[in-house]
Amino acid sequence: MRASSIMIQGTSSDVGKSVLCTALCRIFSNAGYKVAPFKSQNMALNSYVTQNGEEIGRAQGVQAEAARIIPNSKMNPILLKPKQDMVSEVIVHGKHFMDMGATNYRENFTLQAIPIVEKAIHDLEQSYDIIVAEGAGSPAEINLKDRDIANMRVAKMLDADVFLVADIDRGGVFASIVGTLALLDEEERKLVKGIIINKFRGMIELLQDGIQWLENYTGIPVIGVIPYLDCQIEAEDSLALDTLKLKNPKKKCPIDVACIQLPRISNFTDFDPLFEEPDVGVRLVRDVKELGNPDCIIIPGTKNTTGDLMWLKETKLFEAIQQCYSKGSRVFGICGGYQILGEKLLDPDGVEGNLKEVSGLSLLPIQTIFEKNKRTTQTKGKIHPTLFQKEIEVEGYEIHLGQTKVKENALPFLQLNDGTTDGIIVHNGKAIGTYLHGIFQNRYFTRAYFNEIRKSKGLNPLPMEVQTDKERREQAYEILAEQVQSCLNMEYIYALLEKQKLMKNGK
Repeated sequence: MRASSIMIQGTSSDVGKSVLCTALCRIFSNAGYKVAPFKSQNMALNSYVTQNGEEIGRAQGVQAEAARIIPNSKMNPILLKPKQDMVSEVIVHGKHFMDMGATNYRENFTLQAIPIVEKAIHDLEQSYDIIVAEGAGSPAEINLKDRDIANMRVAKMLDADVFLVADIDRGGVFASIVGTLALLDEEERKLVKGIIINKFRGMIELLQDGIQWLENYTGIPVIGVIPYLDCQIEAEDSLALDTLKLKNPKKKCPIDVACIQLPRISNFTDFDPLFEEPDVGVRLVRDVKELGNPDCIIIPGTKNTTGDLMWLKETKLFEAIQQCYSKGSRVFGICGGYQILGEKLLDPDGVEGNLKEVSGLSLLPIQTIFEKNKRTTQTKGKIHPTLFQKEIEVEGYEIHLGQTKVKENALPFLQLNDGTTDGIIVHNGKAIGTYLHGIFQNRYFTRAYFNEIRKSKGLNPLPMEVQTDKERREQAYEILAEQVQSCLNMEYIYALLEKQKLMKNGK
């Protein structure tokens, strides 16, 4: 039995493809189907580590969770992680393949990758009832179509019905839909069985004339108008950072947190929970004039630690962070941010670039040596009990190059379940560094950390009864599925899937 497949493609990037796929995964799962997400090629710096230590796009990890299945690399066989201008790390089935320039990738790799994609599709089709596939960018990029391995070529491999999604919030929705369809060839246009208008604000009645015109002009039904949703689903890539900036209104919050928006920021979903913590105002900072005197500075992960460290020096944020720390600001570094907080970063083999040695912020007594082998693993452990006078269990994942050595006796941040330690604490938690992505998703830890800041500012600590991140995500998936299902013509979608099932299995 081959799985039936639908594919969500978009008129451009950031139109909401990932979120709609997440919703459909939960909708089909709720209906009793065994459903799997799929994206053949993903370019994103927000990644997910599977139980087997495979690195895939974070969106596919989230979609698998919404589908109530365990993620694996077949759901995203090719992941591209930009590390410098026109150069990306190519990850194949969850493991580092090689660093490759854009021209080399397009000329020499894309068509060679077709068997990789086909094999992943074949394996998924034998194991699931429905595949919810996600395209990348737009299927109408004329300069890329001949070597496209993410959109219409994949739809043909899957024999999938395609739904084209457009973002009405950015304007020009009818032109973007009509233009996209016009740039597809006739065979590709036949695959498009429905149009979805996403991120709609306003009265649906005022859109009806436009929908009627669009259906008459294209001959393709509009199967749904989805309202603008703040659904608390983790973002796929850095285009969503603009949305994060809008999460906090410009009101004064008692606790000021400055997250440094590094040029090659990765896994920025690490600080999503901070937007939901009471009393906490989160600012994304790219300029020294924006830094001010925050209560806490977070330096996130990065795909190029030495490159972003040099950017901190060029922008004068390097000295500004040191000055804030000396005046009382707390500093928290995650992964690459942890490495940046150290004294030295050594790269003898040129893993990250041409710089062999770079001095760090020297807020932690550590030194990092970059190595070619990457560590990707899910991790569990306990916060060192001296930090909060009690043990707090946490979990997350690691994705990093390099070995970090502590130069003097210092408290480890985490005591891991495998008997090793991770990270470092200095000055009773004034500076903390860790390799654990997802640390703030551990809401009990997050509440304890900010309660320490509350107490230092003379504020009352908040109760430690907090909803877990897993409970929050489950709630978000259900709300998202309910909202999207109410706006989509699901009867039409199920009819297409049933027709596919009969055709694919010779009935």
